[in-house]
Amino acid sequence: MSRAGLRFWSAVLAVAVFLIDVLTPLEGAVAVLYVVAILLAARTNRRDDTIVAAAGCVILTISAYLLSHGLETIASPALRALVSLAAIGITTLLALQNHAATKRLAAQARLLNLSHDMIFVRDRGGVITFWNKTAEQVYGWSADDALGQLADELLQTQYPDRREIIESGLLDTGRWEGRVRQRTKDGAALTVDARWALQHDRLGKPVGVLETHTDVTDRVAAHSALVQSEQRYRRMFDASRIGVVEEDWSKLRAALRSLEIAGTSLRDHLAQHPDFVRHARRLAGITDVNPALQAMAGADRASAFIENVERLLGADDRSFLGALIAFAEGEPFYEGETELVRLDGRKVPVLFTITFPPGPDGDRNVLAFVVDITERKQAQDALLAAQAELAHAARLATLGELSASIAHEVNQPLAAIVTSGEAGLRWLRREVPDLKEVAATIGHVVAQGRRASEIVTRVRAFLKKAPAQRDLLEISEIVEDAALLVARELANDDVALTVETEQGLRPIRGDRIELQQVLVNLLINAAQAMSGQPGPRTITLRAGAVDGENLAITVQDSGPGIRPDDLPRLFDPFFTTKHGGMGMGLAICRTTVEAHGGQLAAESTPGAGATFRLTLPYSQEHP
Repeated sequence: MSRAGLRFWSAVLAVAVFLIDVLTPLEGAVAVLYVVAILLAARTNRRDDTIVAAAGCVILTISAYLLSHGLETIASPALRALVSLAAIGITTLLALQNHAATKRLAAQARLLNLSHDMIFVRDRGGVITFWNKTAEQVYGWSADDALGQLADELLQTQYPDRREIIESGLLDTGRWEGRVRQRTKDGAALTVDARWALQHDRLGKPVGVLETHTDVTDRVAAHSALVQSEQRYRRMFDASRIGVVEEDWSKLRAALRSLEIAGTSLRDHLAQHPDFVRHARRLAGITDVNPALQAMAGADRASAFIENVERLLGADDRSFLGALIAFAEGEPFYEGETELVRLDGRKVPVLFTITFPPGPDGDRNVLAFVVDITERKQAQDALLAAQAELAHAARLATLGELSASIAHEVNQPLAAIVTSGEAGLRWLRREVPDLKEVAATIGHVVAQGRRASEIVTRVRAFLKKAPAQRDLLEISEIVEDAALLVARELANDDVALTVETEQGLRPIRGDRIELQQVLVNLLINAAQAMSGQPGPRTITLRAGAVDGENLAITVQDSGPGIRPDDLPRLFDPFFTTKHGGMGMGLAICRTTVEAHGGQLAAESTPGAGATFRLTLPYSQEHP
């Protein structure tokens, strides 16, 4: 009934009681019935309506008494009137107290409606007696639909244990918490964290349960997805045939931050402080290794590696420095080649990639992927051996082309020796031997003999068949030796050779004979390219620095150049532009240079000569 209706019927009832009290001969306390009118007014839940109804009933009670009995002496009618007024007063007071209590409860209910959790109250039989707004929004049932329903049936609740056991625990402790599954009005499944609190009356008897539910469906789904992802990762981690190492570089990050670098780059600072790099290797902790890496390192369990990368790297490893710099500079990954030290001390050549995940926890989840390249190394060694054989054959062929020049080079000091010897004999045969002149001629003989020996030594070294060496070399010496080997050949072809070597070039590491062969091949090719060409024939051999890490050697001729169609195939095996050529010279040259960590390239403008550019890295060591 509406508030207006309640007010109307309250007034009608009060008037009816007044008329009965005044117009009928009843002697009882009819005015007591005014309390019904007050109770009707109180149902509007407005304090003013209750007070107005009570005041009206008091006025009607007094008016009825005066109209019926006047101001006669106090007798039983007066007592009945007083009883009626007392009943009206008490009823009004109780109604106002109930209104205040209801108002407080309504305020509390509004607070519950503000909660982000679903909250409802059920009695001991499981019937819902309160249903907040969030419950309406999440579950889909309005409060009117939910009130009076059995909570378990309405929500199709699925418990983690038997319902009886849960209810028994609630009675024992007064509280219960757990995760349950429920259904919404639309049939959607929800996973909620439930918290129950048992309500008691004044006598301590359980009368109801307050349930607070938090929707964790998305959280549970995310956790489940994370668990599945972890399981997939673990399966891949364990089943991969590539070695995988999980590492923790957080301590290493802290050590890098503590470095005091005054005006130098990190690379230069670390190069100047090798002790820090060795210390950093011990800070990079290993947290796990997969079975593939265990087999690679000759271990039967992952616990053998739960230390640091010092356990896996050899003393002469240089790859960790590059990885350390990449890590400090925020690179996402670093790739390299090194040797892994097995537990039995044997070394295994490997390729590796280290990934540095972003984020605050990335330093604790560094992953290194390791591939055993032992078989590839063996195949590469076999290929290098075959290449060495082919290069030796090429040197023999080159020597055949230079035979005339070599014979001339050797003949010159021999002729000089003979001439000096004859001159010395003449000085001795004189009546008075000129010992000073004899000593001078003997000195010439010794000098020319040494010159002949150097020529023979140079030719023998060029023909030497031996494994490739990696020595510290001065590039100026290699350039000078190569120029001396081809000098006579170039002179016979009227080719002028100019050598320009920059002073102070740092040493390189490589094989002297292989690099000499590269330069000799390039110089002979340049001379042959200008064969039969009218006009001046010149070759410029230059050696100079490119940057702080590389040097370059260029061979530039004044010949006809290389045709644009031939340039892309110039270094392909068996491709040649010379009549009767094998097509292996330039292919061997490029392979040799790349084996030294360098590059060999050619550029040409038809009619303006060709330029071959050989780039080699400096040695990182000091001689």
